[in-house]
Amino acid sequence: MEYVQERVTTLHDLAGSVPDAPTDRAAVVVPMTEREYAGLAADRVLSTLESLSPARVVVPLRAPADRVAPFADWLDEYDLPLDVLWCDGPRVADLLDSHGLDGERGKGRDVWLALGCAASEEYVVVHDADTKTYDGRYVPRLLFPLAHGHDFSKGYYARVEEGRLYGRLFRLFYAPLVRALEAETDAPIVRYLDSFRYALAGEFAATSDLAVRMRSPRKWGLEVGTLGDAFAHAGFDRSAQVDLGEYEHDHRSVSGPTGLSDMSESVGRTLLRAVVEHGGDVEFDTLAERYREAGHRLVEQYAADAAFNGFDYDRGDEREQVATYADAISKPGADTRLPAWTDTTLSPDGVLAAASDDLDDVREGAGR
Repeated sequence: MEYVQERVTTLHDLAGSVPDAPTDRAAVVVPMTEREYAGLAADRVLSTLESLSPARVVVPLRAPADRVAPFADWLDEYDLPLDVLWCDGPRVADLLDSHGLDGERGKGRDVWLALGCAASEEYVVVHDADTKTYDGRYVPRLLFPLAHGHDFSKGYYARVEEGRLYGRLFRLFYAPLVRALEAETDAPIVRYLDSFRYALAGEFAATSDLAVRMRSPRKWGLEVGTLGDAFAHAGFDRSAQVDLGEYEHDHRSVSGPTGLSDMSESVGRTLLRAVVEHGGDVEFDTLAERYREAGHRLVEQYAADAAFNGFDYDRGDEREQVATYADAISKPGADTRLPAWTDTTLSPDGVLAAASDDLDDVREGAGR
């Protein structure tokens, strides 16, 4: 057990407590795709939220039209003040297009749409729906710092399951890349990015004032993009991270269209854009090699930690992943982020109304 403070306020799970927090003034955003339909993990999340009585729950849903009606019917079974925001409906697409905002779709776009709608409450909490170990402490723990002088808080936890180290994209890509950047630039943004114990956690909370200032990447990279905006608007002094304790969720393969390799490209672009945007001077020609060196050092450290705990550990596989992720390191390229809600004329109420009409249409088409 330790209680070391990082550069941002770090709240530790030392007593298993559930802190008093303003859940009744918070909206909880739970992004879902068709794979969460009637799943055990999603059921656990929604059932637990029933006991917490948040002011509002917003589910940004990405699913094809033929799956939306039964999904919405299933969500209606829960006793929650719940808004289903179907992100793939034709009216939503037309509305975004009319404001010059239509384009690539993914988790970041879904959450961005939901943040605009959720920001009518004082606080916003965002977390995934595939958490097998979800419990009632998560939301109040994430909210607690916001009621005590902070504008942003992020969850952290150890990704350890069945005698193995997980969290591979964080351990083997994000962490060594940030170390490589720290060795060449003294930009404060890099120290900020290094302050979070699990920077790629999808669980965070923010004041509504900060939530509407976030510029979300459209697909992957949302977690790092969130940190870049939190640095700009909350900084070290008004940011916190919170120990969420035990945490298990689905694992992804390295390869494939939604695998860690593809995700690393978006995460890398978003991370490097944040560093450059906030004054970091990056030597891109040598960055991949310096990342590999830092990654290989960390592999040896993880190997020692795994052996200390009697865990299985495959050095060769982990080094191969470092080599794969190194190919994802390049200049950020064109900025395709969605704008802050404060910088667009798009109305959250308009988005919610369009999504509601789209949902009504598919339900009527399904005979409901």
